[in-house]
Amino acid sequence: MWKHLQMGLRAFLLIASRVWTCLCYTLKKQTRAIIQHQSVKYDIFPLSPLSRHRLSIVKRKVLVLDLDETLIHSHHDGVVRERPGTPPDFVLKVVIDRHPVRFFVHKRPHVDFFLDIVSQWYELVVFTASMEIYGAAVADKLDAGRGILQRRFYRQHCTSKSYTYTKDLSAICNDLSSVFILDNSPGAYRAYPDNAIPIKSWFSDPTDVALLNLLPVLDALRFTADVRSVLSRNLHLHRLCSNRSDLSVNDNSKVRRSNLTKDLKIIEQTENSIDNIVTQVQEFHLPPKEIKKFHSHIPQRLLK
Repeated sequence: MWKHLQMGLRAFLLIASRVWTCLCYTLKKQTRAIIQHQSVKYDIFPLSPLSRHRLSIVKRKVLVLDLDETLIHSHHDGVVRERPGTPPDFVLKVVIDRHPVRFFVHKRPHVDFFLDIVSQWYELVVFTASMEIYGAAVADKLDAGRGILQRRFYRQHCTSKSYTYTKDLSAICNDLSSVFILDNSPGAYRAYPDNAIPIKSWFSDPTDVALLNLLPVLDALRFTADVRSVLSRNLHLHRLCSNRSDLSVNDNSKVRRSNLTKDLKIIEQTENSIDNIVTQVQEFHLPPKEIKKFHSHIPQRLLK
């Protein structure tokens, strides 16, 4: 009797242990999903005297912004494709080669708030590989009469190579220490890896918070004397992006496609690591009493 009771208790404990393990796994998975899509609250506080002094001795930077899949996503009625479930934020009617075309444009979540904030920190420039007739109309809608997106560059200003359009940042600003680009396409900035911040392509995810997540980084970068002193720490991205851009459209090699898939996963993981940049320039936003605590952690080349 006692033996049967022991065997029954062991079986019960085994089943209970497996059920508990399953519940813990499910709970952790759901928690990660919630954290991943949790909105970021970003409060803007008045600058301290130290921060104001730092801004006064460095040059105002230029932030170059891509449009498609970075700030917006669009599709036109000339192509049969699956459309996002939400209605477009606006519809553009343009004439291309004497044919009227309607573009259904969806704005990336929080893009208006993002532009409001970064326009206070940087001179904003739109640089898109799209045609001017389309890119200008989208920029007008995003600007909404605020006058923050006045400088614009289009497809005719890009260099076409290996089925990609490369954007020449030196045509925007001859001082490369004061200009950088936010773009979802690595091929666009392959010539300027030290002047780029990658961002994941956006199509229709309403829970996306990538633009909000970038605000602390952009807030900190404006205090540096040379943006490349920070952004150049992602040099391994340039090698991965170069491999991606060198792939031909007609290349069906299984090995190269496998390597490309691995590289893209690493790129996405590296995007998350950019948050570490903030901790390296925290000094510029700390109250005076807290500055000494972090002084030893600030790379000296940022203070040049």
